[in-house]
Amino acid sequence: MSVPSSAQPPSRVAIEDPRPLIDCGRFAAKACVGDRVDVSALIFRDGAQALAAVVRYRGPAHAGWREMPMRRLPAEAGEDRWGGHFVVDEQGAWRWSIEAWTDEWGSWRDELDRKVAAGVEDLDSELAEGAALLKATAARAASTGGADRLAAAAALLEDRGAALRERTETALDPELAQICARHAARYGAAQMNPPAIVDVERERARFGSWYELFPRSFGGFAGVAGQLPTLAALGFDVLYLPPIHPIGVTRRKGRNNALVAGAADPGSPWAIGSAAGGHKAVNPELGTLEDFDRLVAAAGAHGIEIALDFAIQCSADHPWLREHPEWFNHRPDGTLKYAENPPKRYEDIYNVNFDCEDWRGLWAALHEIVEFWVDRGVRVFRVDNPHTKPFAFWKWLIEEVRVGHPDVIFLAEAFTRPAPLRELAKLGFSQSYTYFTWKNSRSELEEFVSELAHSGMELYCRPNLFVNTPDILHAYLQDGGPPAFRTRLILAATLSPTYGIYSGFEDFENVAVQPGSEEYLDSEKYEIKQRTLDGPLLPLIGRLNEIRREHAVLQRLDNVTFLPVENDALIAYAKTGAEETLIVVINLDPHAPQEGIVIIPSRLGLPPVLEVRDLLGGERFSWRLGRNFVRLDPAERAAHLLLVEPAA
Repeated sequence: MSVPSSAQPPSRVAIEDPRPLIDCGRFAAKACVGDRVDVSALIFRDGAQALAAVVRYRGPAHAGWREMPMRRLPAEAGEDRWGGHFVVDEQGAWRWSIEAWTDEWGSWRDELDRKVAAGVEDLDSELAEGAALLKATAARAASTGGADRLAAAAALLEDRGAALRERTETALDPELAQICARHAARYGAAQMNPPAIVDVERERARFGSWYELFPRSFGGFAGVAGQLPTLAALGFDVLYLPPIHPIGVTRRKGRNNALVAGAADPGSPWAIGSAAGGHKAVNPELGTLEDFDRLVAAAGAHGIEIALDFAIQCSADHPWLREHPEWFNHRPDGTLKYAENPPKRYEDIYNVNFDCEDWRGLWAALHEIVEFWVDRGVRVFRVDNPHTKPFAFWKWLIEEVRVGHPDVIFLAEAFTRPAPLRELAKLGFSQSYTYFTWKNSRSELEEFVSELAHSGMELYCRPNLFVNTPDILHAYLQDGGPPAFRTRLILAATLSPTYGIYSGFEDFENVAVQPGSEEYLDSEKYEIKQRTLDGPLLPLIGRLNEIRREHAVLQRLDNVTFLPVENDALIAYAKTGAEETLIVVINLDPHAPQEGIVIIPSRLGLPPVLEVRDLLGGERFSWRLGRNFVRLDPAERAAHLLLVEPAA
């Protein structure tokens, strides 16, 4: 029989179920600069000895590990669960771990406290034991301060001529316990290995308002620049542009996705590449690269970031088809296979072949494209259909880009199955499109948002709730008229820290190409429209963006609590923070007034009587814990945004 060969016996302390840990540490949790990262774990040992623990952490620029104390959490958090936190103040990969040990002084002190409470008077042996612990602690504290206090306390504990009460009160002094904790020996300590990682990004990765437009419908880059003051006044943070590259001529699509284009048809911007260049060029009809640079600079001066579409696909006229035919899928007869997503067919587009022999060259070329636009000031990319490309590629690309540019944000346009959507978020995408456009009933919304906010997905997946896209015009908007647009706008803007609008939403565009379709009639993907920013929904959009900036509770996802409502046509939820609570009630029925009872539960920690102010209409109401009557007529208003006023 053999025994362990280590010089010290194994630790008797167990550390289990550390959080936040994504897939047992395979992936990093996410945070933004300024966030508090809450850490917890089950920490316990055999016997009844007291324990102590710290969360250890280090940022990208830290030379060594730092520590913050952990404390046993209330029983409702789980038996033996301890918690601590640290604040992240720079972008990059932060590492954290947990160290826990038997608290010798705390264990001795607890035992002494119980004996004193029981009236035991013969404590000389116990106090001698405590004095020995204090002397050992004083030796460790000699270079950092506190040694004199420890030595004096040890002498008093050993002084049998001193009053017992004085000796025990000194031994039980909380301040003395704090000094001992700072200089604990940590014998038999256990550590969480390996350390976990938190990927820290800038705030825009979590919070922002997006507006999407086609530059060609606003007069090219110069015309878009002229809209920047209006977009800034409306409170938009990100201006997203579909592909701005040259558009192919071969098999160009016509109006409403017609297979044959007319002479004046501009084609789909997603059919990238022509004789004018590929992914590193701009469509001459929009302007020049210098015009684009001026647009980026002007947007920055207005506090707006330009987001570009990164679509990994080519028209038949893209230079790569001549320069790198090996990067594409060839049928046995030598023809190229165009892109399909049955029943949709994209005869004007070819996908690259990630399984080709020169896959390394393809990866490098795609990396060069991103770096090209980063060098021109772009820090936000909306990635088209990332779930159809290799996961390993995205992990590599995002890591490579962020080595030199940790502020770059990637949005995954992955309308796909849940598992691939989650995988892309874990691999490093800052944000994700979600299924929001298809969630319209109260039960659908509550289940959908609860998963995003409270299932563990909130640790790595940040939703960007676009109310519409050039590809998605949901039946709810087609049938609901202007009230439906107001409802969906308020839901997106108040449920998620990040949301987006595609141009035309503010004008209530809701005509589909045919019944049962989610495609727009006269889709902007295939023709140029004459756009202006003057739609009737803009005042509400501007007010919502103003409210979002003023109230921090709308800048987080994990603080939402859905409230009971005695009418399924109404939805209600609270967004809570340390300093404020916002109650949102929305009529989901765009056709008729709805009324019902909204119940404010005591678990929100609000006073029995609430004075609330509607941030949309300005009215003030008296609410209370329990039942509150609400009536909303969609023809007049879609929702209440009720800020709980501070108690007088």
